[in-house]
Amino acid sequence: MTRPETTVSEGWFVTVPEAVRRRLDIEPGDKLRWDVDESGNLSVEIVRQRHGAFEGDDLKAPMGGDGIETHDIPGNEADSTLSEDS
Repeated sequence: MTRPETTVSEGWFVTVPEAVRRRLDIEPGDKLRWDVDESGNLSVEIVRQRHGAFEGDDLKAPMGGDGIETHDIPGNEADSTLSEDS
């Protein structure tokens, strides 16, 4: 069996051969983690990134307030006790 080869482009890009992509189920968005051991052997680990960076994570950023600001509620525009100028 012939081992697939690719060429490093002038922009340092490398194409993963189709046979390798299919065998390892590599899809767009997946990342490859490269490592070289002390003997100079290269290994590549697939890091799956199929659902987006924030999928399943509760990464809500606090924005201040309780989220129910009175100036955003229609009908309170004329209430002077809720005015920001007070």
